[in-house]
Amino acid sequence: MRCSLNSCTLSVAATTGGIRAALYTRVSTKDKGQETANQANQLRGFCNTQHWMIVREYEDHDSGGKADRAQFQAMIADAAQRRFDVLVFWALDRLTREGALETLQHLNRLSSYGVGFHSFTEPYLDSCGIFKDAVVTILGTIAKQERTRISERVRPGLNRARSEGTKSGKRIGRPRAVFSRDQARELRAQS
Repeated sequence: MRCSLNSCTLSVAATTGGIRAALYTRVSTKDKGQETANQANQLRGFCNTQHWMIVREYEDHDSGGKADRAQFQAMIADAAQRRFDVLVFWALDRLTREGALETLQHLNRLSSYGVGFHSFTEPYLDSCGIFKDAVVTILGTIAKQERTRISERVRPGLNRARSEGTKSGKRIGRPRAVFSRDQARELRAQS
Protein backbone atom coordinates (compact mmCIF):
# COMPACT_ATOMS: atom_id res chain seq x y z
CA MET A 1 0.00 0.00 0.00
CA ARG A 2 1.51 3.32 -1.04
CA CYS A 3 1.18 6.44 1.05
CA SER A 4 -0.87 9.22 -0.49
CA LEU A 5 -0.09 11.75 2.26
CA ASN A 6 -1.96 14.94 1.36
CA SER A 7 -2.68 16.84 -1.84
CA CYS A 8 0.18 19.30 -1.25
CA THR A 9 2.64 16.45 -0.88
CA LEU A 10 1.20 14.66 -3.89
CA SER A 11 1.87 17.66 -6.10
CA VAL A 12 5.44 17.90 -4.81
CA ALA A 13 5.89 14.15 -5.26
CA ALA A 14 4.55 14.35 -8.81
CA THR A 15 7.01 17.06 -9.80
CA THR A 16 10.01 15.48 -8.09
CA GLY A 17 9.40 11.95 -9.26
CA GLY A 18 8.23 10.44 -5.98
CA ILE A 19 7.80 10.79 -2.27
CA ARG A 20 10.93 11.94 -0.47
CA ALA A 21 11.51 10.06 2.77
CA ALA A 22 13.76 10.84 5.70
CA LEU A 23 14.77 8.17 8.20
CA TYR A 24 15.28 8.81 11.90
CA THR A 25 17.11 6.26 14.04
CA ARG A 26 18.22 6.51 17.65
CA VAL A 27 19.92 4.50 20.36
CA SER A 28 20.39 5.71 23.91
CA THR A 29 24.14 5.54 24.32
CA LYS A 30 27.33 6.05 22.36
CA ASP A 31 29.66 3.81 24.30
CA LYS A 32 27.75 0.61 25.10
CA GLY A 33 27.88 -1.09 21.72
CA GLN A 34 24.40 -0.01 20.65
CA GLU A 35 24.02 0.64 16.96
CA THR A 36 21.26 1.95 14.72
CA ALA A 37 22.15 -0.36 11.81
CA ASN A 38 19.26 -2.78 12.37
CA GLN A 39 16.74 0.04 12.51
CA ALA A 40 18.19 1.73 9.42
CA ASN A 41 18.24 -1.49 7.37
CA GLN A 42 14.58 -2.21 8.10
CA LEU A 43 13.55 1.38 7.37
CA ARG A 44 15.43 1.37 4.06
CA GLY A 45 13.72 -1.88 3.09
CA PHE A 46 10.31 -0.46 3.97
CA CYS A 47 10.91 2.69 1.92
CA ASN A 48 12.02 0.55 -0.99
CA THR A 49 8.76 -1.43 -0.92
CA GLN A 50 6.81 1.86 -0.83
CA HIS A 51 8.86 3.26 -3.73
CA TRP A 52 9.90 6.21 -1.55
CA MET A 53 13.19 7.94 -2.30
CA ILE A 54 15.34 8.32 0.84
CA VAL A 55 16.79 11.83 0.80
CA ARG A 56 18.27 11.99 4.31
CA GLU A 57 19.04 9.78 7.29
CA TYR A 58 19.25 11.20 10.82
CA GLU A 59 20.98 9.18 13.54
CA ASP A 60 21.22 10.08 17.22
CA HIS A 61 23.13 8.32 19.99
CA ASP A 62 21.44 10.04 22.89
CA SER A 63 18.55 9.76 25.33
CA GLY A 64 15.10 10.16 23.84
CA GLY A 65 14.00 11.98 26.99
CA LYS A 66 15.09 15.35 25.65
CA ALA A 67 14.54 17.18 22.37
CA ASP A 68 17.95 18.85 22.16
CA ARG A 69 19.49 15.91 20.30
CA ALA A 70 21.58 17.23 17.40
CA GLN A 71 20.13 15.07 14.62
CA PHE A 72 16.58 15.37 15.98
CA GLN A 73 16.88 19.17 15.79
CA ALA A 74 18.39 18.93 12.29
CA MET A 75 15.45 16.75 11.23
CA ILE A 76 12.91 19.24 12.61
CA ALA A 77 14.70 22.11 10.84
CA ASP A 78 14.74 20.18 7.54
CA ALA A 79 11.06 19.29 7.96
CA ALA A 80 10.28 23.00 8.37
CA GLN A 81 12.09 23.58 5.06
CA ARG A 82 10.09 20.72 3.44
CA ARG A 83 13.24 18.87 2.46
CA PHE A 84 11.30 15.60 2.73
CA ASP A 85 7.66 14.49 2.54
CA VAL A 86 7.52 11.73 5.15
CA LEU A 87 9.57 10.87 8.24
CA VAL A 88 10.00 7.16 8.88
CA PHE A 89 11.15 5.89 12.28
CA TRP A 90 11.45 2.38 13.70
CA ALA A 91 9.17 2.97 16.71
CA LEU A 92 7.75 5.98 18.51
CA ASP A 93 10.14 5.47 21.43
CA ARG A 94 13.03 5.78 18.97
CA LEU A 95 11.69 9.19 17.92
CA THR A 96 11.08 10.49 21.44
CA ARG A 97 10.55 9.45 25.04
CA GLU A 98 9.67 12.91 26.30
CA GLY A 99 6.10 12.08 27.24
CA ALA A 100 2.74 12.09 25.53
CA LEU A 101 2.30 15.86 25.33
CA GLU A 102 5.72 16.50 23.81
CA THR A 103 5.32 13.56 21.42
CA LEU A 104 1.99 14.90 20.22
CA GLN A 105 3.56 18.34 19.75
CA HIS A 106 6.40 16.87 17.65
CA LEU A 107 3.97 14.93 15.44
CA ASN A 108 1.70 17.97 15.08
CA ARG A 109 4.71 20.11 14.19
CA LEU A 110 5.64 17.67 11.42
CA SER A 111 2.06 17.72 10.15
CA SER A 112 1.97 21.53 10.24
CA TYR A 113 5.03 21.54 7.99
CA GLY A 114 3.23 19.25 5.55
CA VAL A 115 5.42 16.29 6.49
CA GLY A 116 3.88 12.90 7.13
CA PHE A 117 5.19 10.30 9.57
CA HIS A 118 5.26 6.52 9.72
CA SER A 119 6.36 4.12 12.46
CA PHE A 120 7.78 0.91 11.04
CA THR A 121 6.84 -1.32 14.01
CA GLU A 122 3.56 0.46 14.83
CA PRO A 123 1.50 0.43 11.62
CA TYR A 124 -1.36 2.30 13.33
CA LEU A 125 1.01 5.26 13.87
CA ASP A 126 0.95 6.43 10.29
CA SER A 127 -0.16 9.84 9.07
CA CYS A 128 -0.45 8.24 5.64
CA GLY A 129 -2.94 5.64 6.81
CA ILE A 130 -6.61 5.47 7.65
CA PHE A 131 -6.03 5.62 11.43
CA LYS A 132 -4.16 8.97 11.45
CA ASP A 133 -6.97 10.96 13.05
CA ALA A 134 -7.71 8.22 15.59
CA VAL A 135 -4.05 7.97 16.64
CA VAL A 136 -3.64 11.73 16.97
CA THR A 137 -6.87 11.88 19.00
CA ILE A 138 -5.67 9.09 21.31
CA LEU A 139 -2.26 10.75 21.74
CA GLY A 140 -4.00 14.05 22.44
CA THR A 141 -6.16 12.40 25.10
CA ILE A 142 -3.13 10.75 26.69
CA ALA A 143 -1.31 14.11 26.66
CA LYS A 144 -4.29 15.78 28.32
CA GLN A 145 -4.33 13.09 31.01
CA GLU A 146 -0.59 13.54 31.53
CA ARG A 147 -1.09 17.30 32.05
CA THR A 148 -3.88 16.55 34.53
CA ARG A 149 -1.70 14.09 36.48
CA ILE A 150 1.17 16.59 36.62
CA SER A 151 -1.22 19.24 37.90
CA GLU A 152 -2.58 16.82 40.50
CA ARG A 153 0.96 16.14 41.76
CA VAL A 154 2.01 19.79 41.79
CA ARG A 155 -1.10 21.18 43.49
CA PRO A 156 -0.60 19.37 46.85
CA GLY A 157 3.04 20.46 46.91
CA LEU A 158 2.09 24.09 46.38
CA ASN A 159 -0.62 23.84 49.03
CA ARG A 160 1.91 22.45 51.50
CA ALA A 161 4.38 25.22 50.63
CA ARG A 162 1.69 27.87 51.17
CA SER A 163 0.82 26.37 54.54
CA GLU A 164 4.50 26.70 55.46
CA GLY A 165 4.48 30.37 54.52
CA THR A 166 5.86 30.52 50.97
CA LYS A 167 4.40 30.26 47.48
CA SER A 168 7.09 28.01 46.05
CA GLY A 169 8.24 26.04 49.07
CA LYS A 170 11.66 27.71 49.01
CA ARG A 171 12.83 29.57 52.07
CA ILE A 172 12.60 33.33 51.87
CA GLY A 173 15.82 35.30 52.40
CA ARG A 174 19.02 34.08 53.96
CA PRO A 175 19.04 31.14 56.33
CA ARG A 176 18.45 32.31 59.84
CA ALA A 177 21.37 31.76 62.20
CA VAL A 178 20.36 31.05 65.77
CA PHE A 179 22.95 31.78 68.42
CA SER A 180 23.16 32.76 72.04
CA ARG A 181 24.50 36.27 72.74
CA ASP A 182 25.89 35.13 76.06
CA GLN A 183 27.78 32.27 74.42
CA ALA A 184 29.15 34.64 71.76
CA ARG A 185 30.42 37.02 74.50
CA GLU A 186 32.12 34.13 76.29
CA LEU A 187 33.85 32.94 73.11
CA ARG A 188 34.98 36.49 72.31
CA ALA A 189 36.35 36.91 75.79
CA GLN A 190 38.33 33.66 75.52
CA SER A 191 40.18 34.77 72.39
